[in-house]
Amino acid sequence: MDAETQIDLTNPELYFNRELSLLEFNRRVLEQAKDEATPLLERLKFLCISNRNLDEFFEIRVAGLKQQVEFGSLVPSGADKMAPPENLARISEVAHEIVEEQYRVFNEDLIPKLQSECIRFLKRDKWNNKVVQWVRRHFINEVLPVLTPIGLDPSHPFPKVLNKALNFIVVLEGKDAFGRASDLAVVQAPRSLPRLIHIPENYSGGENDFVFLSSIIHAHVGELFPGMSAAGCYQFRITRNSDLFVDEEEIDDLMHAIQGELGSRRYGDAVRLEVASNTPEKVVQYLLQKFSLQPDDLYRVKGPVNLNRLMALPDLVDRPDLAYPPFTPSIPAVFDREETIFDTLKRGDVLLHHPFESFNPVVELVRQAAADPDVLAIKQTLYRTGPDSPLVDALAEAAKNGKEVTVVVELRARFDEEANIQLATRFQEVGAHVVYGVVGHKTHGKLLLVVRKEKKKLKRYAHLGTGNYHATTARLYTDLGLMTADKEVCEDVHKLFQQLTGLGKATRLKKLLQSPFTLHQTIVDYIHREAANARAGKPARIIAKMNSLI
Repeated sequence: MDAETQIDLTNPELYFNRELSLLEFNRRVLEQAKDEATPLLERLKFLCISNRNLDEFFEIRVAGLKQQVEFGSLVPSGADKMAPPENLARISEVAHEIVEEQYRVFNEDLIPKLQSECIRFLKRDKWNNKVVQWVRRHFINEVLPVLTPIGLDPSHPFPKVLNKALNFIVVLEGKDAFGRASDLAVVQAPRSLPRLIHIPENYSGGENDFVFLSSIIHAHVGELFPGMSAAGCYQFRITRNSDLFVDEEEIDDLMHAIQGELGSRRYGDAVRLEVASNTPEKVVQYLLQKFSLQPDDLYRVKGPVNLNRLMALPDLVDRPDLAYPPFTPSIPAVFDREETIFDTLKRGDVLLHHPFESFNPVVELVRQAAADPDVLAIKQTLYRTGPDSPLVDALAEAAKNGKEVTVVVELRARFDEEANIQLATRFQEVGAHVVYGVVGHKTHGKLLLVVRKEKKKLKRYAHLGTGNYHATTARLYTDLGLMTADKEVCEDVHKLFQQLTGLGKATRLKKLLQSPFTLHQTIVDYIHREAANARAGKPARIIAKMNSLI
Protein backbone atom coordinates (compact mmCIF):
# COMPACT_ATOMS: atom_id res chain seq x y z
CA MET A 1 0.00 0.00 0.00
CA ASP A 2 1.56 3.33 -1.04
CA ALA A 3 1.76 6.44 1.17
CA GLU A 4 -1.12 8.17 -0.63
CA THR A 5 -3.59 5.41 0.25
CA GLN A 6 -2.25 4.78 3.76
CA ILE A 7 -5.09 4.98 6.31
CA ASP A 8 -4.61 7.32 9.25
CA LEU A 9 -5.38 4.98 12.15
CA THR A 10 -5.44 7.92 14.58
CA ASN A 11 -8.58 9.32 12.93
CA PRO A 12 -11.34 9.02 15.60
CA GLU A 13 -14.01 8.75 12.88
CA LEU A 14 -12.72 5.24 12.09
CA TYR A 15 -13.77 3.94 15.51
CA PHE A 16 -17.01 3.10 17.24
CA ASN A 17 -17.36 4.28 20.82
CA ARG A 18 -17.38 1.19 23.03
CA GLU A 19 -20.33 2.19 25.23
CA LEU A 20 -22.49 3.45 22.36
CA SER A 21 -21.72 0.27 20.44
CA LEU A 22 -22.96 -1.81 23.39
CA LEU A 23 -26.16 0.22 23.45
CA GLU A 24 -26.67 -0.40 19.74
CA PHE A 25 -26.21 -4.12 20.34
CA ASN A 26 -28.92 -3.93 22.97
CA ARG A 27 -31.15 -2.08 20.53
CA ARG A 28 -30.76 -5.07 18.19
CA VAL A 29 -31.79 -7.39 21.02
CA LEU A 30 -34.90 -5.25 21.46
CA GLU A 31 -35.60 -5.59 17.73
CA GLN A 32 -36.03 -9.33 18.33
CA ALA A 33 -38.89 -8.50 20.71
CA LYS A 34 -40.59 -6.67 17.83
CA ASP A 35 -40.16 -9.45 15.26
CA GLU A 36 -43.60 -10.80 14.33
CA ALA A 37 -42.00 -14.05 13.13
CA THR A 38 -40.75 -14.83 16.64
CA PRO A 39 -43.11 -16.75 18.98
CA LEU A 40 -44.89 -14.40 21.38
CA LEU A 41 -43.43 -15.63 24.67
CA GLU A 42 -39.95 -15.59 23.11
CA ARG A 43 -40.51 -11.97 22.14
CA LEU A 44 -41.29 -11.22 25.77
CA LYS A 45 -38.02 -12.94 26.75
CA PHE A 46 -36.06 -10.77 24.33
CA LEU A 47 -37.66 -7.69 25.90
CA CYS A 48 -36.58 -8.92 29.33
CA ILE A 49 -33.06 -9.65 28.09
CA SER A 50 -32.75 -6.14 26.68
CA ASN A 51 -33.83 -4.78 30.08
CA ARG A 52 -31.32 -6.96 31.95
CA ASN A 53 -28.53 -5.98 29.54
CA LEU A 54 -29.30 -2.33 30.15
CA ASP A 55 -29.14 -2.87 33.91
CA GLU A 56 -25.65 -4.36 33.64
CA PHE A 57 -24.61 -1.60 31.25
CA PHE A 58 -25.47 1.04 33.86
CA GLU A 59 -23.98 -0.98 36.73
CA ILE A 60 -20.60 -1.31 35.02
CA ARG A 61 -20.07 0.93 31.99
CA VAL A 62 -21.99 4.04 33.08
CA ALA A 63 -20.74 3.65 36.65
CA GLY A 64 -17.15 3.55 35.39
CA LEU A 65 -17.57 6.70 33.31
CA LYS A 66 -19.18 8.52 36.24
CA GLN A 67 -16.19 7.59 38.39
CA GLN A 68 -13.83 8.97 35.77
CA VAL A 69 -15.68 12.29 35.83
CA GLU A 70 -15.73 12.29 39.62
CA PHE A 71 -11.95 11.75 39.71
CA GLY A 72 -11.44 14.62 37.27
CA SER A 73 -10.64 12.56 34.18
CA LEU A 74 -12.21 14.81 31.55
CA VAL A 75 -9.92 14.14 28.57
CA PRO A 76 -10.55 11.54 25.85
CA SER A 77 -8.85 8.20 26.46
CA GLY A 78 -10.14 5.89 23.72
CA ALA A 79 -9.36 5.79 20.00
CA ASP A 80 -12.73 7.45 19.33
CA LYS A 81 -11.49 10.56 21.24
CA MET A 82 -14.75 10.97 23.19
CA ALA A 83 -14.30 12.49 26.65
CA PRO A 84 -16.26 10.95 29.58
CA PRO A 85 -18.72 13.87 30.00
CA GLU A 86 -19.60 13.83 26.29
CA ASN A 87 -19.84 10.05 26.41
CA LEU A 88 -22.27 10.17 29.34
CA ALA A 89 -24.42 12.75 27.56
CA ARG A 90 -24.64 10.60 24.42
CA ILE A 91 -25.35 7.48 26.50
CA SER A 92 -28.21 9.24 28.26
CA GLU A 93 -29.72 10.31 24.95
CA VAL A 94 -29.56 6.83 23.40
CA ALA A 95 -30.54 4.97 26.59
CA HIS A 96 -33.64 7.13 27.01
CA GLU A 97 -34.64 6.26 23.44
CA ILE A 98 -34.19 2.54 24.13
CA VAL A 99 -36.14 2.62 27.41
CA GLU A 100 -39.00 4.52 25.78
CA GLU A 101 -39.09 1.94 22.99
CA GLN A 102 -38.98 -0.96 25.48
CA TYR A 103 -42.13 0.25 27.20
CA ARG A 104 -43.83 1.12 23.92
CA VAL A 105 -43.23 -2.46 22.73
CA PHE A 106 -44.50 -3.81 26.05
CA ASN A 107 -47.64 -1.66 26.30
CA GLU A 108 -48.67 -1.28 22.66
CA ASP A 109 -47.51 -4.53 21.14
CA LEU A 110 -46.89 -7.39 23.57
CA ILE A 111 -49.66 -6.75 26.12
CA PRO A 112 -52.43 -6.64 23.46
CA LYS A 113 -51.05 -9.75 21.73
CA LEU A 114 -50.78 -11.64 25.02
CA GLN A 115 -54.33 -10.60 25.83
CA SER A 116 -55.52 -11.94 22.50
CA GLU A 117 -53.99 -15.27 23.60
CA CYS A 118 -55.91 -15.06 26.90
CA ILE A 119 -52.82 -14.12 28.93
CA ARG A 120 -53.78 -11.00 30.83
CA PHE A 121 -52.18 -8.54 33.24
CA LEU A 122 -55.14 -7.26 35.24
CA LYS A 123 -55.03 -3.57 36.07
CA ARG A 124 -56.64 -2.39 39.29
CA ASP A 125 -59.49 -0.64 37.51
CA LYS A 126 -60.39 -3.96 35.83
CA TRP A 127 -60.59 -6.07 39.01
CA ASN A 128 -64.03 -7.59 39.66
CA ASN A 129 -65.26 -8.09 43.23
CA LYS A 130 -63.90 -11.63 43.41
CA VAL A 131 -60.43 -10.50 42.31
CA VAL A 132 -60.52 -7.62 44.80
CA GLN A 133 -61.29 -10.08 47.62
CA TRP A 134 -58.62 -12.57 46.53
CA VAL A 135 -55.99 -9.83 46.19
CA ARG A 136 -56.80 -8.50 49.66
CA ARG A 137 -56.38 -11.96 51.22
CA HIS A 138 -53.11 -12.42 49.35
CA PHE A 139 -51.88 -9.05 50.60
CA ILE A 140 -52.81 -9.79 54.22
CA ASN A 141 -51.36 -13.32 54.22
CA GLU A 142 -48.38 -13.17 51.84
CA VAL A 143 -47.28 -9.56 51.42
CA LEU A 144 -48.05 -7.50 54.52
CA PRO A 145 -46.02 -9.66 56.97
CA VAL A 146 -42.76 -8.98 55.08
CA LEU A 147 -43.21 -5.26 54.38
CA THR A 148 -41.51 -2.61 56.53
CA PRO A 149 -42.93 0.87 55.93
CA ILE A 150 -40.50 3.64 56.89
CA GLY A 151 -41.84 7.13 57.56
CA LEU A 152 -39.34 9.85 56.71
CA ASP A 153 -38.67 12.31 59.55
CA PRO A 154 -35.65 13.34 61.66
CA SER A 155 -35.71 10.02 63.57
CA HIS A 156 -36.31 7.96 60.44
CA PRO A 157 -33.71 8.94 57.80
CA PHE A 158 -34.03 7.82 54.22
CA PRO A 159 -33.36 4.04 54.24
CA LYS A 160 -30.65 2.18 52.41
CA VAL A 161 -32.09 1.14 49.05
CA LEU A 162 -30.85 -2.08 47.53
CA ASN A 163 -29.48 -2.11 44.00
CA LYS A 164 -32.28 -2.76 41.46
CA ALA A 165 -34.86 -3.51 44.18
CA LEU A 166 -38.53 -2.50 43.86
CA ASN A 167 -39.43 0.41 46.13
CA PHE A 168 -42.39 2.72 46.64
CA ILE A 169 -42.40 6.29 47.81
CA VAL A 170 -45.71 7.14 49.49
CA VAL A 171 -47.17 10.63 49.90
CA LEU A 172 -49.00 10.81 53.26
CA GLU A 173 -51.49 13.13 54.88
CA GLY A 174 -52.39 13.37 58.60
CA LYS A 175 -50.60 12.34 61.81
CA ASP A 176 -49.63 8.94 63.17
CA ALA A 177 -50.40 7.44 66.61
CA PHE A 178 -47.58 9.46 68.21
CA GLY A 179 -48.77 12.73 66.72
CA ARG A 180 -45.96 12.80 64.20
CA ALA A 181 -46.67 14.39 60.84
CA SER A 182 -44.67 13.06 57.92
CA ASP A 183 -45.57 13.70 54.32
CA LEU A 184 -43.40 10.93 52.85
CA ALA A 185 -42.63 7.27 53.51
CA VAL A 186 -40.72 4.50 51.73
CA VAL A 187 -41.88 0.91 51.34
CA GLN A 188 -39.35 -1.65 50.13
CA ALA A 189 -40.54 -4.84 48.43
CA PRO A 190 -38.37 -7.82 49.47
CA ARG A 191 -36.79 -9.72 46.61
CA SER A 192 -38.31 -12.91 47.99
CA LEU A 193 -41.74 -11.75 46.79
CA PRO A 194 -42.63 -12.69 43.19
CA ARG A 195 -43.37 -9.66 41.04
CA LEU A 196 -46.04 -11.49 39.02
CA ILE A 197 -48.89 -13.23 40.87
CA HIS A 198 -51.30 -15.69 39.26
CA ILE A 199 -55.00 -15.20 40.01
CA PRO A 200 -56.99 -18.46 40.31
CA GLU A 201 -59.34 -18.96 37.38
CA ASN A 202 -62.44 -19.24 39.58
CA TYR A 203 -61.83 -15.65 40.74
CA SER A 204 -60.79 -13.88 37.54
CA GLY A 205 -62.53 -16.06 34.96
CA GLY A 206 -59.32 -16.58 32.97
CA GLU A 207 -56.83 -19.43 33.10
CA ASN A 208 -53.80 -17.18 32.70
CA ASP A 209 -54.62 -13.97 34.57
CA PHE A 210 -51.93 -12.16 36.57
CA VAL A 211 -51.49 -9.08 38.71
CA PHE A 212 -48.26 -7.26 39.43
CA LEU A 213 -46.99 -7.13 43.00
CA SER A 214 -46.80 -3.37 42.54
CA SER A 215 -50.55 -3.26 41.85
CA ILE A 216 -51.28 -5.24 45.02
CA ILE A 217 -49.14 -2.90 47.14
CA HIS A 218 -50.64 0.18 45.48
CA ALA A 219 -54.13 -1.05 46.25
CA HIS A 220 -53.43 -1.59 49.96
CA VAL A 221 -50.60 0.77 50.82
CA GLY A 222 -52.92 2.83 53.05
CA GLU A 223 -53.18 -0.14 55.43
CA LEU A 224 -49.48 0.26 56.24
CA PHE A 225 -50.15 3.70 57.79
CA PRO A 226 -53.19 3.43 60.14
CA GLY A 227 -54.95 6.71 60.80
CA MET A 228 -53.19 8.43 57.93
CA SER A 229 -54.16 8.84 54.32
CA ALA A 230 -51.96 7.70 51.40
CA ALA A 231 -52.43 10.44 48.83
CA GLY A 232 -50.07 8.83 46.35
CA CYS A 233 -47.87 5.76 45.88
CA TYR A 234 -45.16 5.60 43.22
CA GLN A 235 -42.71 2.89 42.18
CA PHE A 236 -39.03 3.65 41.94
CA ARG A 237 -35.83 1.68 41.43
CA ILE A 238 -32.17 2.61 41.85
CA THR A 239 -29.33 1.14 39.79
CA ARG A 240 -25.97 1.26 41.54
CA ASN A 241 -22.30 0.93 40.69
CA SER A 242 -21.74 -2.84 40.89
CA ASP A 243 -18.12 -3.10 39.83
CA LEU A 244 -15.96 -4.56 42.57
CA PHE A 245 -12.74 -2.76 43.43
CA VAL A 246 -10.03 -5.10 44.64
CA ASP A 247 -6.38 -4.01 44.55
CA GLU A 248 -4.91 -7.39 43.68
CA GLU A 249 -1.35 -6.13 44.23
CA GLU A 250 -2.05 -5.10 47.82
CA ILE A 251 -3.94 -8.09 49.21
CA ASP A 252 -2.92 -11.43 50.67
CA ASP A 253 -6.06 -13.47 49.95
CA LEU A 254 -8.11 -12.67 46.84
CA MET A 255 -11.14 -14.70 47.95
CA HIS A 256 -11.47 -12.90 51.27
CA ALA A 257 -10.92 -9.52 49.61
CA ILE A 258 -13.72 -10.16 47.09
CA GLN A 259 -15.98 -11.46 49.87
CA GLY A 260 -15.45 -8.16 51.66
CA GLU A 261 -16.40 -6.20 48.55
CA LEU A 262 -19.58 -8.12 47.63
CA GLY A 263 -21.69 -6.21 50.16
CA SER A 264 -20.73 -2.89 48.57
CA ARG A 265 -22.31 -4.01 45.27
CA ARG A 266 -25.75 -3.75 46.85
CA TYR A 267 -25.15 -0.21 48.05
CA GLY A 268 -22.65 1.29 45.59
CA ASP A 269 -23.07 4.82 44.27
CA ALA A 270 -26.38 5.39 42.49
CA VAL A 271 -26.10 5.80 38.71
CA ARG A 272 -29.75 5.69 37.54
CA LEU A 273 -33.22 6.42 38.93
CA GLU A 274 -36.31 4.81 37.39
CA VAL A 275 -39.73 6.07 38.47
CA ALA A 276 -43.32 5.48 37.45
CA SER A 277 -44.36 7.96 34.77
CA ASN A 278 -47.07 9.48 37.00
CA THR A 279 -44.68 10.38 39.84
CA PRO A 280 -45.11 14.09 40.76
CA GLU A 281 -42.20 16.35 39.87
CA LYS A 282 -41.70 17.36 43.50
CA VAL A 283 -41.26 13.72 44.52
CA VAL A 284 -38.90 13.05 41.59
CA GLN A 285 -36.70 16.01 42.55
CA TYR A 286 -36.64 14.77 46.14
CA LEU A 287 -35.43 11.32 45.01
CA LEU A 288 -32.81 12.77 42.65
CA GLN A 289 -31.46 14.86 45.51
CA LYS A 290 -31.40 11.92 47.92
CA PHE A 291 -29.36 9.80 45.50
CA SER A 292 -27.14 12.65 44.23
CA LEU A 293 -28.32 12.17 40.66
CA GLN A 294 -28.87 14.59 37.78
CA PRO A 295 -31.93 14.98 35.50
CA ASP A 296 -30.12 12.98 32.77
CA ASP A 297 -30.02 10.03 35.18
CA LEU A 298 -33.82 9.95 35.49
CA TYR A 299 -35.96 7.47 33.53
CA ARG A 300 -39.77 7.76 33.70
CA VAL A 301 -41.37 4.45 32.71
CA LYS A 302 -44.92 3.49 31.77
CA GLY A 303 -45.17 0.17 33.54
CA PRO A 304 -43.28 -1.97 36.07
CA VAL A 305 -39.87 -0.49 36.82
CA ASN A 306 -38.19 -3.86 36.30
CA LEU A 307 -39.35 -5.50 33.08
CA ASN A 308 -36.79 -8.26 33.58
CA ARG A 309 -38.96 -9.87 36.26
CA LEU A 310 -41.48 -10.69 33.50
CA MET A 311 -39.05 -13.44 32.49
CA ALA A 312 -41.02 -15.62 34.94
CA LEU A 313 -44.17 -15.50 32.78
CA PRO A 314 -43.30 -18.21 30.20
CA ASP A 315 -42.82 -20.71 33.06
CA LEU A 316 -46.16 -19.72 34.63
CA VAL A 317 -48.28 -20.42 31.57
CA ASP A 318 -48.63 -23.72 29.75
CA ARG A 319 -48.52 -22.40 26.19
CA PRO A 320 -45.87 -24.30 24.22
CA ASP A 321 -47.51 -23.00 21.03
CA LEU A 322 -46.25 -19.50 21.92
CA ALA A 323 -42.64 -20.57 22.44
CA TYR A 324 -39.86 -22.05 20.37
CA PRO A 325 -40.34 -25.81 19.89
CA PRO A 326 -38.15 -27.81 22.26
CA PHE A 327 -34.77 -28.76 20.84
CA THR A 328 -32.73 -31.80 21.83
CA PRO A 329 -29.03 -31.53 20.99
CA SER A 330 -27.63 -34.46 19.08
CA ILE A 331 -24.80 -36.66 20.28
CA PRO A 332 -22.18 -37.34 17.59
CA ALA A 333 -22.31 -40.86 16.23
CA VAL A 334 -18.70 -41.42 17.28
CA PHE A 335 -19.98 -41.82 20.85
CA ASP A 336 -22.54 -44.49 19.91
CA ARG A 337 -20.14 -47.36 20.52
CA GLU A 338 -20.16 -49.15 23.85
CA GLU A 339 -16.72 -47.95 24.90
CA THR A 340 -15.23 -45.37 27.24
CA ILE A 341 -14.68 -41.83 26.07
CA PHE A 342 -10.96 -42.48 26.47
CA ASP A 343 -11.17 -45.23 23.85
CA THR A 344 -13.17 -42.93 21.57
CA LEU A 345 -10.56 -40.17 21.79
CA LYS A 346 -7.72 -42.59 21.10
CA ARG A 347 -9.28 -43.14 17.67
CA GLY A 348 -9.42 -39.42 16.91
CA ASP A 349 -10.38 -35.90 17.96
CA VAL A 350 -14.01 -34.88 18.40
CA LEU A 351 -15.17 -31.33 17.68
CA LEU A 352 -18.48 -30.43 19.36
CA HIS A 353 -20.64 -27.57 18.08
CA HIS A 354 -22.96 -26.38 20.84
CA PRO A 355 -25.89 -26.01 21.27
CA PHE A 356 -26.61 -28.15 18.20
CA GLU A 357 -24.51 -30.98 19.62
CA SER A 358 -24.80 -32.08 23.22
CA PHE A 359 -22.48 -30.95 26.00
CA ASN A 360 -23.03 -34.31 27.67
CA PRO A 361 -19.84 -35.97 26.29
CA VAL A 362 -17.80 -33.36 28.19
CA VAL A 363 -19.70 -34.06 31.40
CA GLU A 364 -19.33 -37.79 30.79
CA LEU A 365 -15.56 -37.40 30.30
CA VAL A 366 -15.22 -35.92 33.80
CA ARG A 367 -17.62 -38.47 35.31
CA GLN A 368 -15.71 -41.39 33.80
CA ALA A 369 -12.42 -39.86 34.88
CA ALA A 370 -13.71 -39.43 38.46
CA ALA A 371 -14.68 -43.10 38.70
CA ASP A 372 -11.81 -44.64 36.71
CA PRO A 373 -9.14 -46.17 38.99
CA ASP A 374 -6.52 -45.61 36.27
CA VAL A 375 -7.07 -41.81 36.26
CA LEU A 376 -4.48 -40.13 38.46
CA ALA A 377 -5.25 -36.42 38.03
CA ILE A 378 -7.88 -34.00 36.70
CA LYS A 379 -7.23 -30.30 36.12
CA GLN A 380 -9.91 -27.85 35.06
CA THR A 381 -10.63 -24.13 34.76
CA LEU A 382 -14.00 -22.90 36.03
CA TYR A 383 -15.57 -19.47 36.08
CA ARG A 384 -19.27 -20.04 35.43
CA THR A 385 -20.82 -23.40 36.24
CA GLY A 386 -24.39 -22.77 37.38
CA PRO A 387 -26.10 -24.26 40.44
CA ASP A 388 -26.15 -28.05 40.87
CA SER A 389 -23.48 -28.50 38.21
CA PRO A 390 -22.85 -32.16 37.26
CA LEU A 391 -19.25 -31.20 36.43
CA VAL A 392 -18.68 -29.81 39.92
CA ASP A 393 -20.22 -32.94 41.45
CA ALA A 394 -17.93 -35.18 39.37
CA LEU A 395 -14.81 -33.18 40.27
CA ALA A 396 -15.71 -33.29 43.96
CA GLU A 397 -16.27 -37.04 43.69
CA ALA A 398 -12.88 -37.44 42.01
CA ALA A 399 -11.20 -35.64 44.91
CA LYS A 400 -13.02 -37.86 47.40
CA ASN A 401 -11.78 -40.88 45.42
CA GLY A 402 -8.22 -39.80 46.08
CA LYS A 403 -7.40 -38.38 42.67
CA GLU A 404 -5.24 -35.29 42.30
CA VAL A 405 -7.83 -32.62 41.46
CA THR A 406 -6.74 -29.08 40.61
CA VAL A 407 -9.33 -26.41 39.91
CA VAL A 408 -8.57 -22.91 38.66
CA VAL A 409 -11.58 -20.92 39.87
CA GLU A 410 -11.88 -17.45 38.33
CA LEU A 411 -13.30 -15.38 41.17
CA ARG A 412 -13.49 -12.26 39.01
CA ALA A 413 -16.34 -13.52 36.81
CA ARG A 414 -18.65 -10.53 37.01
CA PHE A 415 -21.88 -11.13 38.95
CA ASP A 416 -20.80 -14.73 39.66
CA GLU A 417 -18.22 -13.87 42.32
CA GLU A 418 -20.31 -15.06 45.25
CA ALA A 419 -21.17 -18.36 43.55
CA ASN A 420 -17.51 -18.91 42.68
CA ILE A 421 -16.41 -18.29 46.26
CA GLN A 422 -18.85 -20.98 47.37
CA LEU A 423 -17.50 -23.22 44.60
CA ALA A 424 -13.89 -22.73 45.73
CA THR A 425 -14.84 -23.43 49.34
CA ARG A 426 -16.59 -26.67 48.36
CA PHE A 427 -13.54 -27.91 46.47
CA GLN A 428 -11.22 -27.04 49.34
CA GLU A 429 -13.44 -29.02 51.72
CA VAL A 430 -13.03 -32.22 49.67
CA GLY A 431 -9.28 -31.86 49.33
CA ALA A 432 -8.93 -30.42 45.83
CA HIS A 433 -6.22 -27.91 45.01
CA VAL A 434 -7.83 -24.52 44.33
CA VAL A 435 -6.14 -21.50 42.79
CA TYR A 436 -7.64 -18.24 41.57
CA GLY A 437 -5.79 -17.70 38.33
CA VAL A 438 -3.23 -14.95 37.75
CA VAL A 439 -3.25 -11.53 39.45
CA GLY A 440 -4.06 -8.82 36.93
CA HIS A 441 -5.60 -11.21 34.39
CA LYS A 442 -8.84 -13.13 34.08
CA THR A 443 -8.65 -16.86 33.41
CA HIS A 444 -11.53 -17.31 30.98
CA GLY A 445 -10.20 -20.17 28.91
CA LYS A 446 -12.13 -23.44 28.92
CA LEU A 447 -9.51 -26.07 29.68
CA LEU A 448 -9.75 -29.62 31.04
CA LEU A 449 -6.93 -32.12 31.37
CA VAL A 450 -7.17 -35.76 32.46
CA VAL A 451 -4.02 -37.78 33.25
CA ARG A 452 -4.49 -41.56 32.99
CA LYS A 453 -2.12 -44.48 33.50
CA GLU A 454 -2.22 -46.87 30.56
CA LYS A 455 0.16 -49.84 30.17
CA LYS A 456 2.62 -48.38 32.69
CA LYS A 457 2.71 -45.06 30.81
CA LEU A 458 0.90 -41.79 31.45
CA LYS A 459 -1.50 -40.56 28.75
CA ARG A 460 -3.28 -37.23 28.69
CA TYR A 461 -6.75 -36.32 27.43
CA ALA A 462 -7.96 -32.75 27.03
CA HIS A 463 -11.00 -30.64 26.32
CA LEU A 464 -10.67 -27.04 25.10
CA GLY A 465 -13.52 -24.76 24.20
CA THR A 466 -15.09 -21.37 23.98
CA GLY A 467 -17.74 -20.32 26.47
CA ASN A 468 -17.73 -21.82 29.96
CA TYR A 469 -18.34 -25.12 31.75
CA HIS A 470 -22.04 -24.46 32.28
CA ALA A 471 -24.26 -27.35 31.20
CA THR A 472 -27.37 -25.14 30.96
CA THR A 473 -25.91 -22.32 28.84
CA ALA A 474 -24.36 -24.98 26.60
CA ARG A 475 -27.95 -25.54 25.42
CA LEU A 476 -28.33 -21.86 24.58
CA TYR A 477 -25.02 -20.35 23.49
CA THR A 478 -23.12 -21.09 20.30
CA ASP A 479 -19.72 -22.52 21.22
CA LEU A 480 -17.09 -24.94 20.00
CA GLY A 481 -15.40 -27.62 22.09
CA LEU A 482 -12.49 -29.86 21.11
CA MET A 483 -12.00 -33.23 22.82
CA THR A 484 -8.60 -34.69 22.04
CA ALA A 485 -5.81 -37.06 23.00
CA ASP A 486 -3.35 -35.32 20.66
CA LYS A 487 0.04 -35.52 22.36
CA GLU A 488 1.21 -31.99 21.50
CA VAL A 489 -2.12 -30.31 22.33
CA CYS A 490 -2.30 -32.13 25.67
CA GLU A 491 1.30 -31.17 26.41
CA ASP A 492 0.42 -27.52 25.73
CA VAL A 493 -2.60 -27.73 28.06
CA HIS A 494 -0.35 -29.26 30.72
CA LYS A 495 2.07 -26.31 30.39
CA LEU A 496 -0.81 -23.84 30.64
CA PHE A 497 -1.96 -25.37 33.92
CA GLN A 498 1.61 -25.19 35.20
CA GLN A 499 1.60 -21.46 34.45
CA LEU A 500 -1.77 -20.92 36.11
CA THR A 501 -0.93 -22.80 39.30
CA GLY A 502 2.80 -22.19 39.65
CA LEU A 503 5.39 -19.50 38.96
CA GLY A 504 7.85 -19.04 36.13
CA LYS A 505 8.19 -17.60 32.66
CA ALA A 506 5.88 -18.50 29.78
CA THR A 507 7.03 -21.62 27.97
CA ARG A 508 6.84 -22.16 24.25
CA LEU A 509 3.66 -23.93 23.13
CA LYS A 510 3.58 -26.10 20.02
CA LYS A 511 -0.05 -25.86 18.90
CA LEU A 512 -1.93 -23.41 21.12
CA LEU A 513 -1.84 -19.63 21.18
CA GLN A 514 -1.91 -18.05 24.62
CA SER A 515 -3.05 -14.62 25.72
CA PRO A 516 -1.40 -12.32 26.67
CA PHE A 517 1.77 -13.73 25.07
CA THR A 518 1.19 -15.03 21.54
CA LEU A 519 -2.52 -14.83 20.71
CA HIS A 520 -2.87 -11.15 19.77
CA GLN A 521 0.27 -10.80 17.65
CA THR A 522 -0.30 -14.08 15.81
CA ILE A 523 -3.86 -13.13 14.86
CA VAL A 524 -2.60 -9.76 13.61
CA ASP A 525 0.04 -11.60 11.57
CA TYR A 526 -2.66 -13.88 10.11
CA ILE A 527 -4.73 -10.82 9.13
CA HIS A 528 -1.72 -9.31 7.35
CA ARG A 529 -1.11 -12.64 5.59
CA GLU A 530 -4.67 -12.78 4.25
CA ALA A 531 -4.49 -9.13 3.20
CA ALA A 532 -1.27 -9.86 1.29
CA ASN A 533 -2.91 -12.88 -0.34
CA ALA A 534 -5.86 -10.73 -1.41
CA ARG A 535 -3.59 -8.05 -2.89
CA ALA A 536 -1.72 -10.77 -4.80
CA GLY A 537 -4.97 -12.14 -6.22
CA LYS A 538 -4.72 -15.36 -4.20
CA PRO A 539 -7.63 -16.95 -2.31
CA ALA A 540 -8.05 -15.06 0.97
CA ARG A 541 -10.61 -15.23 3.73
CA ILE A 542 -11.09 -14.15 7.35
CA ILE A 543 -13.94 -15.61 9.39
CA ALA A 544 -14.27 -14.38 12.96
CA LYS A 545 -16.95 -15.03 15.59
CA MET A 546 -16.84 -13.25 18.93
CA ASN A 547 -18.97 -11.60 21.58
CA SER A 548 -17.34 -8.23 21.01
CA LEU A 549 -14.19 -6.75 19.53
CA ILE A 550 -12.23 -4.03 21.32
